[in-house]
Amino acid sequence: MIQEPFSTGNSQIHRLDPRLKIVFATLYSFIVALSNEFAAIVAALILSSLLLGLACLNLREVAKRVALVNGLILFFWLVVPMTFEGEALFYLGPFAVTREGVLLCARITLKSNAILLAFIALVASTSIATLGHALNRLGVPEKIVHLLLLTYRYLFVIEKEYRRLKRAAELRGFRPQTNMHTYKTFAYFMGMLFVQSSARAERVHQAMLCRGFKGKFYCLREFSFSRLDLTWSAFMIIAIIGLEILEWVKIT
Repeated sequence: MIQEPFSTGNSQIHRLDPRLKIVFATLYSFIVALSNEFAAIVAALILSSLLLGLACLNLREVAKRVALVNGLILFFWLVVPMTFEGEALFYLGPFAVTREGVLLCARITLKSNAILLAFIALVASTSIATLGHALNRLGVPEKIVHLLLLTYRYLFVIEKEYRRLKRAAELRGFRPQTNMHTYKTFAYFMGMLFVQSSARAERVHQAMLCRGFKGKFYCLREFSFSRLDLTWSAFMIIAIIGLEILEWVKIT
């Protein structure tokens, strides 16, 4: 089932031109990723949190996605401080936890959360269909846009087909284990998914041709910049310049 929990709303972020949100989200993520000073990184995290608050999103859904990403970052904290060369802060048995390793993990954590929150606020607040058309208006080739839209649409169909195959196997007594029978069964699952995906793709293509598809998706929405877009553009430009100043002043 297609779910876009952040795309519905009437906040200022939701009303922004999607082209503007894509451009600033991309530029902002590069600036944050290349920042090295904690003053700039912490300021970026605060700015991302502000954007998230202005988007008026469901905080529970946001927390789920933030927890998933930070669960992966946790592995860095378990490995990097004890393997990165530098000044030892303390010892855990035979392993030395280095100051440089801790600082590196802290930077990774702050940057990842700042970029994630900004993308949730700016990009996830727009539906995938609208994002696809906005990317096309920004000059992204139509074939890539079509691939994005069709992949997103039929990824859930493939998942549903996989669950149907798995349920049918379980009704016949299949229980996953670490043996050759289980490996063969899952291999058959993947083979059937490829075969059925190819057959469905052919049927969808024929159906689209019957409905007059000529290689182009038309958007009924006209994109235009409003006074709100200009105001937010000025705000984001000032914010990005401010982050660069914090990074540059500390370095010099």
